[in-house]
Amino acid sequence: MYMPPQFSGDRAQAAALMTEHPFASLIGVDDAGLPYVTHLPLHLEPRPSTSSGQPDFVLLGHVAKPNPHWRYLQARPQAVVTFLGPHAYMSPKVYPDLARVPTWNYLAVHCTVQATLIEDPASKDALLKKLIGDHEPPYAEQWRGLGEEFAHKMLAGIVAFELQVTDLQCKVKLNQHRKESHDAMRAVYAAGSPDEQALARWMDRLGMGAADPEK
Repeated sequence: MYMPPQFSGDRAQAAALMTEHPFASLIGVDDAGLPYVTHLPLHLEPRPSTSSGQPDFVLLGHVAKPNPHWRYLQARPQAVVTFLGPHAYMSPKVYPDLARVPTWNYLAVHCTVQATLIEDPASKDALLKKLIGDHEPPYAEQWRGLGEEFAHKMLAGIVAFELQVTDLQCKVKLNQHRKESHDAMRAVYAAGSPDEQALARWMDRLGMGAADPEK
């Protein structure tokens, strides 16, 4: 994606975004050579790196067996995964002068991945438990109580995969290069919608603008 240097985020920020906003777009290539997109939750799993001091990132997920996306991944394992964090309109009223234009602030991560299908039922079950742990840990007990026969039937209806992240870009677009707007922008966002409030919290993480001690 287009990446002006002032908006470039680091791996720690990327990991935070992927964990806090796990509903992703998995983009592969279909048999006609066109992009094929599936929207799905993914589990981020950092793993020890064999080549650098930073952990490798692996994304775990699954699709329904009738979804042809898994066949496309099997034939063409390289794909792209995108995550979109909080985003919101920014009015030019946050500037001290009038010769400005509006924009849209947002946080996003784009990953290039290499896909490997997971076919073993025990491995698929372990993957599902990680997703359950992300979103509803108490459901794990109910899942275990459904019985082995039911669990195998459900597992047979999905195709699971690991997506090894081979490259990533993290874009944190929060008007960092316009310091004269920071205090007013943070005040507007802090009083706004849930997405706007999330952007205000990201501004606090980055040390942008004066945080309201009452928030």
